[in-house]
Amino acid sequence: LNDDQSSDSDSSRLSESTASSSDSEYSRQSFNSDSSSKPSSPASASPPKMITFDELMAAARNLSNLTLVHEIAVNANFCIKNEDFPQNSFAGTVKEIAHKAFWDLLESELNEDPPEYEHAIKLFEEIKEILLSFLTPGANRIQNQICEVLDADLIRQQAEHNAVDIHGLANYIINTMGKLCAPVRDNDIKQLKATDNVVELLRQIFRVLDLMKMDMANYTIQSLRPYLQHNLVDYERAKFQEILEETPSALDLTTEWIKESIEDELSSVSDELSSSPGADSSSKPIISPTLVLNNGYLKLLQWDYRKTFPETLITDEVRLQELREKLNQLKIIACVCLITNNMVGAAIADVPDFADQLKRISLPLLEGMNKKTFDLKEALNAIGVQICSKVNRSLTERGLPTLDADMQSNLIGQISHIVEENNPISSLIDKRIQFFMRSLLALPNFQKCMPAMPGGLSVIQSEMEFVGSQYASIVNFNKRVYGPFYANILRKLLFPEAPVGKAETETPTN
Repeated sequence: LNDDQSSDSDSSRLSESTASSSDSEYSRQSFNSDSSSKPSSPASASPPKMITFDELMAAARNLSNLTLVHEIAVNANFCIKNEDFPQNSFAGTVKEIAHKAFWDLLESELNEDPPEYEHAIKLFEEIKEILLSFLTPGANRIQNQICEVLDADLIRQQAEHNAVDIHGLANYIINTMGKLCAPVRDNDIKQLKATDNVVELLRQIFRVLDLMKMDMANYTIQSLRPYLQHNLVDYERAKFQEILEETPSALDLTTEWIKESIEDELSSVSDELSSSPGADSSSKPIISPTLVLNNGYLKLLQWDYRKTFPETLITDEVRLQELREKLNQLKIIACVCLITNNMVGAAIADVPDFADQLKRISLPLLEGMNKKTFDLKEALNAIGVQICSKVNRSLTERGLPTLDADMQSNLIGQISHIVEENNPISSLIDKRIQFFMRSLLALPNFQKCMPAMPGGLSVIQSEMEFVGSQYASIVNFNKRVYGPFYANILRKLLFPEAPVGKAETETPTN
């Protein structure tokens, strides 16, 4: 993370802010920083140049670091997790065999007469380095104590005289871990104190140290998050500019994405001009750069994720894909409700909240619909069967005749056909969803006022507004960060005869 700060001085200030005035304060303390980074503006694109493989890999690492920092800042639930290999996996089996062999060797060495301590000493050296890594600047007394007690040269001298107190060293390590660990690890420390076997004790010490390293990483992430959030726009923009200078092709996919949006918009404008009587077809159509950019963002909701994502949106690729998948699910539910209402609306007109009941029927059967193994047509058929059963049960309760076989077959068939390409109901709902999202992007402040919900989407209104607000937040933040880069690309594509100067520091959102 320090490598990703905007300067070494920023990193230094972040580290110094964790220092405590006494050894009793160095653990479990709060992390505060008032550091700030200077805003920076991207310069115009560098001229093409040849780059080496190492330079390309360095740029890839920078992009990976940028993605990590972005994830930490925008995802409040982001944390490091301790994940083991899957059970019975080859890698897991190899790891288990190797670890068992190591600990068995250590046990046999300690059981020799006289004991052989070299492997144990190396473990104590490693434990010392891990414990020191947990200390904050200013914890000098405990740092000196750790170095004195776990001094490898001293332990070797004791080993030569067969005077090494393994249990004493292990108890000191456990007590020190107890001072440094997060409260959630207190029970693990108690279990260590209850372990008698030396080899098993050392093994468990390393297990708990791994957990403590994970805790420390998550604490650092949590502490850095407010700082990153405050400076994220400037940081991401400056970092991407560095990537662009190292790899001039780092905007190629973004340029292609914007170019496709321009072509779509030109085609749409041309169709409108050709259909308008008296329009001058010879005049060059004028299109709005903001409209082009918004159309490009809308294309992300229908993106084929087998294609490479635009570089400037990679940090939000997973979130946008999840939103696309959620919208697909909501589209199916809206289609199901519209078809059901059109076919048997009269039979259910007096049933309160019947649309919500249809939604509750559909949602569980559509879970995982974006997985490759998911059979959407089969799920739709099951939804149709359950809806027929629900309608018939409602009719029976009110003493009315149930749906006949032909009506049920027709309803189930129409719901199953939603999956077919160019299905009119699916196309209609999709256009209305796109219209709502387009209207959302055109609003100056979507938090204060949502656009009107198009007809046919009322059953999914709350879900649409939630997904829409997440989508608009991603788009607006992306505009703030990469707006100057987009401005240069749009200027070049829309006005190629105009000179391209230094990128603007801000780009309008409307």
